[in-house]
Amino acid sequence: IGTEEEMLAQFPSGTIEQRYADDIIVPGLIDPHMHVLLGSVLYSLPFATPWPMAGPSEDLPGFPTRTEFMARLSEIVQSAEDDGSPVFIYGYHNLVQGNLTRDDLDAISSERPIFVWHYSGHDFYLNSPALTLAEITPALHDTYEGIGLNEDGTLNGRVYEDALSHFFERIGRYLFNPVKITQGAESYFSIMRAAGITTTAELAYGGFDRTLENAIIASSWSLEDDGFRLFLIPEFRAMEREFSDDPASAVSKMVSGEIMTPAPVLPRIKFFTDGAFYSQTMRLSPPGYMFGQSAGTEGLWVLQPDEIADRISPYWDIGLSVHVHSNGDAAQTASLSALETLRSKAPDRDFVIEHGGLFSPAQVERVAELGAMVSAASHYVYFMSGDYQKPLGLERASWISPLGSLSDNGVTVTIHSDAPLAPPQPLKAAGRHITRATREGTIYQPGEALTPYEALEAITLDAARVLGLSDQIGSLEVGKAADFTILGQDPLTVDGNVWADIPIIASMVDGIEQFKSSSN
Repeated sequence: IGTEEEMLAQFPSGTIEQRYADDIIVPGLIDPHMHVLLGSVLYSLPFATPWPMAGPSEDLPGFPTRTEFMARLSEIVQSAEDDGSPVFIYGYHNLVQGNLTRDDLDAISSERPIFVWHYSGHDFYLNSPALTLAEITPALHDTYEGIGLNEDGTLNGRVYEDALSHFFERIGRYLFNPVKITQGAESYFSIMRAAGITTTAELAYGGFDRTLENAIIASSWSLEDDGFRLFLIPEFRAMEREFSDDPASAVSKMVSGEIMTPAPVLPRIKFFTDGAFYSQTMRLSPPGYMFGQSAGTEGLWVLQPDEIADRISPYWDIGLSVHVHSNGDAAQTASLSALETLRSKAPDRDFVIEHGGLFSPAQVERVAELGAMVSAASHYVYFMSGDYQKPLGLERASWISPLGSLSDNGVTVTIHSDAPLAPPQPLKAAGRHITRATREGTIYQPGEALTPYEALEAITLDAARVLGLSDQIGSLEVGKAADFTILGQDPLTVDGNVWADIPIIASMVDGIEQFKSSSN
């Protein structure tokens, strides 16, 4: 850092490394929110997504119409091994590909269990044999909010949110195949390396099964082999299940290393306020959803508004920072009210709103006033802003990911992939928030765009800030880690619509080249 003359004076016996003399060196790119086990599982399954998805060597095709989607489901089931085992398929989205019922899937096969995983990761759609295998009955509707019923009380095939704990206990042995998951992890991690990522974080450690996650991470990831740093942030329900006596202390012991983990645990905890953006279960203010599979409802709470601060307090009080999955506008009201209570006890603790699907103008100002940070899901605008006009209504749809307003109000804003739900490709994501482009080819709420500098900072320094790591990574400064991503073009001199095409030449972590593009 400094001029050539200054460096030669400081290191007189040093030599000048010329291999990147014609390239652009930026701080190592950071994706501050992804999911290791979920990504590894999904990349072990066949895809039927409504749009192309990143693959290990090339994009996987999308199936944007109901006809194409149903044909893809039939193709996958017919080509599956003839052993009668369940068939799992990932990527369905109801607003793009149309409604999907138990009867639709029974028409493809009434004998073989079929499980279709919603793009959000929060919903499954089952045919009759799959419902039997997963032991889903109408009576479970009285126990779980997440058992889909027809008007006559029969199962419609949808299982979601709260009911997934019951669901995974019964089908986990089919879905979580260690050999296939390890193969999926290899594909998943190769996409991340090729995108120039040098640091990422798992934002729901323990959320599925911590023993399984430990095994998969230990066998699939290492900095030396995979070329990027991986940090873990525990999920509160998982900690409460496993360490019911004192989950906050258990997290502290993971941070210190007293409880062993396969990657470093940051002194932070992940909470949930509401449901998912993609599956229309995020919590909205009245009148709620006006179209789609949640029409007539206001979405789901994970924690009731009056209990959020109390549930967070044991972690907050011992010095842990907090990340809160909070999507709908009603959820933002609840999350920010909880933060106001928490701030009275610790005014300087990090509080990060994760995903942040909707913020009203008043909520944008309150985020700034309360000193929260926002780690926004990178592709809500690109993938869904058009299709969300009818479910949300025009006013609330205009509140999707208002990153420009947040940044203008002084809020630290980063963007994450939530991979595998969006491509773990930071340059592509940042470019789309410069342009506010949509997949339909339109520009959505251009006043909410980031400047090129803000966009680059969002995937470097601000991403480090929301992880509490800005003293170590995120910028090129003396005393920080020598983490670099080497690019073929300067992103600050080209249009946002070409950021996705900027060549990734290589990446370096701690000054060691960890990835080099085969095309360079």
